[in-house]
Amino acid sequence: MAAAEARPGGRRRCRRLEGEAARAVLGAADTLLFDCDGVLWRGEAALGGAAAALGRLAAAGKRLCYVTNNSSRTRQAYGEKLRRLGFPPATPRHVFGSAYCAARFLRQALPPGAAAYVLGGPALAAELREAGVPHLEPGPAALPGPAPADWARAPLDPAVRAVLVGFDEHFSYAKLCQALRYLLRGPDCLLVATNRDHRLPLEGGAAIPGTGCLVKAVETAAEREAFIVGKPNRYMFDCVASEFDIDPARTIMVGDRLDTDILMGNTCGLTTLLTLTGVTTLEELEGLWKSQKTSHFSWVTWK
Repeated sequence: MAAAEARPGGRRRCRRLEGEAARAVLGAADTLLFDCDGVLWRGEAALGGAAAALGRLAAAGKRLCYVTNNSSRTRQAYGEKLRRLGFPPATPRHVFGSAYCAARFLRQALPPGAAAYVLGGPALAAELREAGVPHLEPGPAALPGPAPADWARAPLDPAVRAVLVGFDEHFSYAKLCQALRYLLRGPDCLLVATNRDHRLPLEGGAAIPGTGCLVKAVETAAEREAFIVGKPNRYMFDCVASEFDIDPARTIMVGDRLDTDILMGNTCGLTTLLTLTGVTTLEELEGLWKSQKTSHFSWVTWK
């Protein structure tokens, strides 16, 4: 694994960690924020040694929180999965998924009585209900007729003041049409998304399109950028910081992806730890540093 720490002047220094160096970095932290997919597990199988490592951290008195862009599970469901795979017990309070963060954002941003049009799944709807955010229930949708004129006349709910995009296995042209029509009603209709992850890696090198593909479709149609609640946006960290008294200088972000996990950690002034167990490989990490592209300096400075 590789860790990055702040240096004078705001630059980051990255070094490979093992043995005593790893123990020293972990020992200096009070709080660790863990990504889940590719860091703690792949699918329904825990990564080797992950549960035992977190057990030792919990026994040492470290605060463990879980921050994930995956919007397909509720906080409660993530807590149950952690328990099922042998990780230390985690209450919903310690889990910050993008579905929860999106519901929290809309609860604060929408005026009373306003609703959200949701492109997402049951977990996203469940978090909205838990937060008290009115919304149109997600699910399959069909075009209302054979002609474009029919599509442009489908009923719109006058209460909708936001379009929320998450992972939606039923994403369709009909839903894209409705999302655009809501957004065209004016700039006071918010466009919010859970994350921009463009693909979801699976076992054996396979992958499926991620939420970012759906977000891009809506943004392209609406000619607007979505507000992203998930990583690398600092809003997800702000959700954690509002729940716990966290010192960024004594907090580690643990992730497998440079452009989400590590970028958020660096943006928020955290120590960052790249596990090399998921999306980003050591070869990619070294290649980015050797490229000397300034756009990559917010991700990593290699030593």
